[in-house]
Amino acid sequence: MKYEISGNDIILYEDDLALDDVLDTGQAFRWDRIGENAYFGYSLDCPLEISGSDGKFVLKNTDEEVFLKVWAPYFDLETDYSALRKIYSKDAALSAACEFSRGIRLLRQDSWEALVCFIFSSNNNITRIKGIVARLAEHYGKFPSPEQLAAETEESLGFLRSGFRAKYVLDAAKKVASGETDLKKIAEMPYESAKAELMKIKGVGPKVADCVLLSGMYKTEAFPLDVWMKRVMEEYYKDGLPEEFYGTRGIAQLYLFNYIRKRPKQ
Repeated sequence: MKYEISGNDIILYEDDLALDDVLDTGQAFRWDRIGENAYFGYSLDCPLEISGSDGKFVLKNTDEEVFLKVWAPYFDLETDYSALRKIYSKDAALSAACEFSRGIRLLRQDSWEALVCFIFSSNNNITRIKGIVARLAEHYGKFPSPEQLAAETEESLGFLRSGFRAKYVLDAAKKVASGETDLKKIAEMPYESAKAELMKIKGVGPKVADCVLLSGMYKTEAFPLDVWMKRVMEEYYKDGLPEEFYGTRGIAQLYLFNYIRKRPKQ
């Protein structure tokens, strides 16, 4: 990780990062494109404006302490994605996907924020999810705590226009606020046990659980399967993803997901 301080900004040098591939592909729902290769968004209550391409990025109005504490982990800057792509290059489909989206990285989000956002993502599209999450944060003036949400009702959350998902978010909030669901303990569990615990929350099925485990708890063996990834498996991996990729198959999924959605029509 190479960076320098420039006034009130951080200049980041990172060849394995493309903002459109990372911030506008359904990994996180609190980012808005504000210009070419430029985004504004949040991790919980920490705002960031970031812009740049071709290996050089500007994180505006960000001091070194916040960069190292929040944004370096968030963008997974300690992980060598070039090394991962070399491993993936052994597989034809993954090699093509990596070449297509060289700048993909896993966004390491707060587990509570990820849980709420991915519950809202159930049977939904990116534009609608972003709208729901934006209304939620605007209503509270920040991303609400489990305790704040637990005090709500389906009726009081009507302003979100989130449909059936409101009752699932409320169940998650009540379980987390009461300690019945301990996200820190779940993050420390083995993958299968952690997934089973998350699925005790109403509305959290295998796909949502895997999204939370991958993005909110950095369990890179989690492998979310939505309609796009089911197409990937049917087209390229009828016998399953090669076992050698299992430990980081969640990161491999990010490349494959973007590739199957955006590749040129054959």
